[in-house]
Amino acid sequence: MSLPYGKKLLELFKHPHNVGKIKNPDAKATEGSPACGDMVTLYLKVDDKTHKIEDIKFESYGCASNIATASVITDIVKGKTIDEAKKVTWKKAADELGGLPPVKVHCSVLAVDTLRSAIRNYEESHGLIKNKVPTTRNDIIERLKHVMNPMKGLDIVKTGLLFDVIFEDGKVTVILELEESNQFASNLSNEIIEQLQTIWDVKSVEVKFNL
Repeated sequence: MSLPYGKKLLELFKHPHNVGKIKNPDAKATEGSPACGDMVTLYLKVDDKTHKIEDIKFESYGCASNIATASVITDIVKGKTIDEAKKVTWKKAADELGGLPPVKVHCSVLAVDTLRSAIRNYEESHGLIKNKVPTTRNDIIERLKHVMNPMKGLDIVKTGLLFDVIFEDGKVTVILELEESNQFASNLSNEIIEQLQTIWDVKSVEVKFNL
């Protein structure tokens, strides 16, 4: 039996808005996993003075609801300040689409989570974090759960690719259970650095390989 998708959702699935990449974005975030069925990447261009989102684009992997919710989120927040965008909820996104089947509500949650991660990335990289709580090793590991293991389709923590994390005096050392000659080693290293380097009290990030 087909899912009860509304007219607007189907229209945005067939003709999504703001699809693609932004060259040299001010912020970027990816959430989800192909192995779980849905993944979204958002790119932001933000005005430094007004903190308004001047441009936003997305790439997605997944079902009609995933594509449509990512599309509608970009429409909702474009032109808003980052503080206004942070207040957008998954219910707002779902309502804009005329509702979602209960089994697809997670798609709107994923879109909003990706937006908030991108905004956090922007705030961290531009020194806008107001409540600067010292980062812990566990915080670093939580961030690494957003880095995908391309050989498994799930994150590097869940798949056991992460061997160890050392965080001392602002220096992060991430050790992977992987050969340095592996075809994915360079990309993984870059993604890990990208994920961690914006944290306000992280001074440097080094990735090492344990095999």
